[in-house]
Amino acid sequence: MNKKLKTEAVDRLFDAILCLKTRDECYNFMEDLCTVNELLSLSQRFEVAAMLKSGSTYLEIAEKTGASTATISRVNRSLNYGNDGYEMVLDRMGASS
Repeated sequence: MNKKLKTEAVDRLFDAILCLKTRDECYNFMEDLCTVNELLSLSQRFEVAAMLKSGSTYLEIAEKTGASTATISRVNRSLNYGNDGYEMVLDRMGASS
């Protein structure tokens, strides 16, 4: 974990996210917290991760998601060398191959 990221403010944000119980609550909170572009960017990265995990090519991912090859590469690097956050969530969601 990045030590610069671990702060009381980030802990409070994560605690708030963990309090959410429904998709509608998530929409309400995230729409207040993020700009539309920030939220779409986060969802795009998550979609890229799922597609990489399922074996899609960069070209397929770029065509389906509109993500740049730089974004796809960055997500791929996180999948291969990150903290296994994508892996954990995708496995829990049953989206892992």
